[in-house]
Amino acid sequence: MIYKDLRGFIKQVDELGALRRVNGADPHFELGGITEVAAGTPECPALLFDRIKGLAPGFRVFTNATTTPQRAALALGLDPSLKPLDALKAWMAKRQTLKPLKPVTVTQAPFLENSARGRNVDLRKLPAPHWHRKDGGPFIGSGSIVIMRDPDGGWINASIYRVQVHNKNQVTIQFDHQGRHGAIIAKKYWDSGKACPVAVVNGPDPALFIAGFEYLPEGQSEYDFAGSIKGAPLEVLAGPLTGLPLPAQAEIILEGELLPTSKITLDEGPFGEFTGYYANAKRPCPVMQVQAVHHRDNPILLGSPPMKPPRFHFGLPFRAASIWSNLEMAGVTDVVGVWQHVAQLMTVVALRQRYAGHAKRAALIAAANSYMGRLVVVVDDDVDPSNLADVMWAVTTRCEPAEQIDIVRNAWSSALDPRIPDEEKLAGITSHSKAIIEAVRPFGWKERFPPTSALTAAEASEIEAKWGATIGMPGAKPRTKSRPQAAKPKRRKRH
Repeated sequence: MIYKDLRGFIKQVDELGALRRVNGADPHFELGGITEVAAGTPECPALLFDRIKGLAPGFRVFTNATTTPQRAALALGLDPSLKPLDALKAWMAKRQTLKPLKPVTVTQAPFLENSARGRNVDLRKLPAPHWHRKDGGPFIGSGSIVIMRDPDGGWINASIYRVQVHNKNQVTIQFDHQGRHGAIIAKKYWDSGKACPVAVVNGPDPALFIAGFEYLPEGQSEYDFAGSIKGAPLEVLAGPLTGLPLPAQAEIILEGELLPTSKITLDEGPFGEFTGYYANAKRPCPVMQVQAVHHRDNPILLGSPPMKPPRFHFGLPFRAASIWSNLEMAGVTDVVGVWQHVAQLMTVVALRQRYAGHAKRAALIAAANSYMGRLVVVVDDDVDPSNLADVMWAVTTRCEPAEQIDIVRNAWSSALDPRIPDEEKLAGITSHSKAIIEAVRPFGWKERFPPTSALTAAEASEIEAKWGATIGMPGAKPRTKSRPQAAKPKRRKRH
C-alpha cells in the first residue's frame, strides 16, 4: 500500500532497512555534510535528523529520501526490488496510464496543530540548514513546494523553487528563469499592482515532491499529477490566511505574500548547485512576507540539497524516461533503454541497430532534449545504459573517435552551467556544445565485430536468480531446497 504522507514513506523506508537516525547534528554545514557523505556511500541510506543543535526538541529533518533506485521506485508506488532499468520501464508504463486526480477538500489538517501569525511568526525556530559551506544563508526550501493560484485561469501551480530564510518573517523565492510558471503567475499579480498570495509547503509527501520536478504544461496542476501517482486524490485544506488549497498532510507550511520586485528584493544565494559548483553569486530575488506559520507536532522538513554528482535528488532519472518517450514518438524503433548519469548531465541510449544512421538519429533527438547535458552516448542493446562501467566499456572498445564522435554547437543549457563565462551569462547567452559518441558496433560490419565473452543479460539474470543470495547480492531471495520425501515403510507380507 502506498504511503499517505511523508511519515508513512519514512516508515516504509525504515522497514526496508534503508533508514539511519542521526542525533545532535549542527544545521550549519554539518547536517548537509553528513547528507552528502552518506549519499556517496554504496549503501546511500536515507537520514532522519533529530535533536538538531539550536532547535527545540521534536523538529526534525529527513534527507536522501529518493536518492536510490529502490527508494525512488517506492515513492512512485513501484516494486522497490526491481533493477534500475526495469524500474524506469515500469514507471514509463505507469506514466502512460496515469489520469489526473483532482484533490479533495477536507475540513481538518494535521498542519494546524501549531500556528503562529503576525508578530508571533519566527522562522528561526524552524529547521533551515546551511547545506553547503559557502551557501549565502539558511535554506528551508531545498525540497519544498511553492503554491500559487493563477489569477486568470485559477489553476494551482505547485512547483519546487528554493527558499532562503533572511530574517524572522521574510524569505526569498528563487525562480531560476522567468519562464517558470511561478514567475509568470507572480508577475500577473505585480502588473496589476497587487502582491501575490503564496504558500511554501515544507515536508510534502514524495509524490508531490516528484510532481514538483515535472515539467507540466500551463494549466495542469502538480496536485492532480501527485494524486495520479498515488492512485488517490490529495487531501487539501483552504489556507487560513491565503485561501490557497494546502496539502492537509504536509509537515510545515508558510503563508504570506510575494511582494512586487519594484518595491523590495533581497540578495539571494549563493547556493551549491546540482552540478557540484557555485554557478552564480548573490543576486536580487523576490521577497515573501511570511504572515503565518503552521506545523504538525514534531514536524519533519524534507531536505533535498543539490550535491556533487553523481549524487542526485532521484535514484531514477525521470527525464530519461521523457527522452525515451520522445524517441518513440519520433519513430525511432528498437530503443531498449535510456538512462542519465552524472546528475542527468550525461544521457545514454541503448538500441538494437536496424539500419545505417539509426544510432545517429537517436543521438540527435536525445541531444535536443538533454537539458544542460554535454555528453550523449549511444550503445548497443547488449549494454546496460544504467551501468556506467558497462557504458564506458562500450565507449573504449566500440567507438573510433575519428569516426564516431560529433559535436553539436549552440545547444540547450542554463545559467547554472559553470563552464559558461559570466560575461556571456550577463548577455543572456546560455548555450553550449554537446558531444555525441556512437559507442556501437559499426553498422557496416557489425556482424563481423568480435563476439563478447560476457554473459548476456538473460544469462546473468538466470545466474542471479539461482545464486544471488549465496554470493550476497542485495535483494536476492535465498534458494529453497526441497525436502526429500521420507521413505514409505515397507508393508510386511502376510503369510
